[in-house]
Amino acid sequence: MAFLEISGLRKRFGALEILKGIDLELEKGGFLVLVGPSGCGKSTLLNTIAGLEAITAGEILVDGRPIGDLHPSKRDIAMVFQSYALYPNMTVAGNMSFGMEMRGVPAEERKAAIDKVAKVLQISHLLDRKPSQLSGGQRQRVAMGRALVRDPKLFLFDEPLSNLDAKLRVDMRVEIKRLHQATGTTIVYVTHDQIEAMTLATKIAVMRDGEVQQFGTPAEIYNNPANLFVADFMGSPAMNLLQATIERGDNGSVVALDRPEGAPLKLPVGTAKGALDAYVGKPVVFGIRPEALTDPDGADRNARNVSEHACLIDVVEPAGSDTFAITKLGRKEVVARLRADASIVPGQTAQLAFNLDKAVYFDPSTQLRIA
Repeated sequence: MAFLEISGLRKRFGALEILKGIDLELEKGGFLVLVGPSGCGKSTLLNTIAGLEAITAGEILVDGRPIGDLHPSKRDIAMVFQSYALYPNMTVAGNMSFGMEMRGVPAEERKAAIDKVAKVLQISHLLDRKPSQLSGGQRQRVAMGRALVRDPKLFLFDEPLSNLDAKLRVDMRVEIKRLHQATGTTIVYVTHDQIEAMTLATKIAVMRDGEVQQFGTPAEIYNNPANLFVADFMGSPAMNLLQATIERGDNGSVVALDRPEGAPLKLPVGTAKGALDAYVGKPVVFGIRPEALTDPDGADRNARNVSEHACLIDVVEPAGSDTFAITKLGRKEVVARLRADASIVPGQTAQLAFNLDKAVYFDPSTQLRIA
């Protein structure tokens, strides 16, 4: 049985429906990330779990216990906010112990819990400082520590890294991952950053307009997107999504992509053949990740369907560990991810390897994945 179960959850503010029938499950010790653009309903969903928003319909269970009608203080849930919400007049130790003190936890137990959590978070040397004396990353650790000392059944994180600079976000992401691995806590985490979602989660729920577009593991979401929205939203750089046509070729079906110079580029559809038979002569959206479009020497040696073609390179972007090249196919700019030392020059043609094992196809009218 799932540890966290959300079924048929709806939330309305007057006539406006924010959550439109959410169904999710999370195992004990799992890390669920709710990800999506601003206004998709992910923070509202988190607030309904916390009890900060009343639900309109549906059910929320934690460890088999319905909590939808319980006061927030009775749910055994701890929340870490975007703003940290630390008491400025209290020390770090005071902030971490305040909740326990309000619940009547004896002083010795409070101290033992604080010392244990401070050691895990590496903030033992900060216990006597005030929040104003801490960096952003240190404040975030204190906010996490305040939640951890309670030892609740469920932890909720509401965009906890959004106020940090880029490098500190990466560092704190690692710390949260390490913390989850060390403690085995059950976490629901809200972010609009799909890199955070991919790196932290055991399960991801991609949301849009109050609905879950896809729910699965990071690998499932990334490699097998259910629709065009998920394909475009998850991944950095984003998946290349191109207008194409399925045609009958000499050796089976091919996907034809317009290009500015010369005849259309025609690629074998490979393992997607059966699913695309009904689309011969019809338009589709062809999707391929930048890392599946690379220089021939950088292509995956284990791939069964790699097709090499000369493409006119428009722009080259060295990025340290990789080089990104932009060409034009299917009436759009296409990003290829090459090795850092790939020999490629803008304005000239270059051989690019298409790993068609990683290609996906979508119906342009329904926007759902075909294969």
